[in-house]
Amino acid sequence: MNRIKVIAFDADDTLWVNEPYYREAEKIFCSLFDNCLPEIDISAELYNTEMSNLEKYGYGIKGFVLSMIETALRVCDKTISAEIIEKIINIGKELLELPIELLDNIDLVLSALKNNYILIVATKGDLLDQSRKLSNSGLEHYFHHIEVMHDKTEEEYQKLIKRLNIKNEEFLMVGNSLKSDILPVISIGGQAIHIPYHTTWEHETANSKGFANQYQEIENVTELLNILNLRAILG
Repeated sequence: MNRIKVIAFDADDTLWVNEPYYREAEKIFCSLFDNCLPEIDISAELYNTEMSNLEKYGYGIKGFVLSMIETALRVCDKTISAEIIEKIINIGKELLELPIELLDNIDLVLSALKNNYILIVATKGDLLDQSRKLSNSGLEHYFHHIEVMHDKTEEEYQKLIKRLNIKNEEFLMVGNSLKSDILPVISIGGQAIHIPYHTTWEHETANSKGFANQYQEIENVTELLNILNLRAILG
């Protein structure tokens, strides 16, 4: 860890709450069609639609809304009313308008890190939405910049590290997703710290078998300061 120059933080469910809002929005969406299919079936249909649309829409609320509309049309055989479509659009708007809820101690930890490392946000999603959330979070001043990636693959991380003009082992990724934040980074020789979150999107789950001892897992972001020998900064 003494070689680290840049620390990248995932945004959603690492800096602030995100996935629980999506799950609540999904429940509201499913309730609109309880006369068609059970909630579990509607949810499965929506997930399948999201997966088929990822290459077209990417990650984020806009793609989520379009996938909800497409799913609604399919499960109801294109018989849904304009009123239902309006309700789906409003689900998306409400997601966009939610206040930012920071995760515990994030502000404290970033304050301790900012004078010792270059900090960036490395996230997926819609550029406008993620930039808005960072601005509204009150955390923007801690970060050198925000990197909104099309996807978090080994290739995309390698491009990011090249732009940062550092070596792979000088890059540390901190995030809640094994699939997106941890495994691709350690696969290219970077370093990673996993902070599991209690709610995880099915698409972000991954099997870490074979990667034991190649990354560290912590329960609270404050443990990051112990790992980096910065605990004394907090007093």
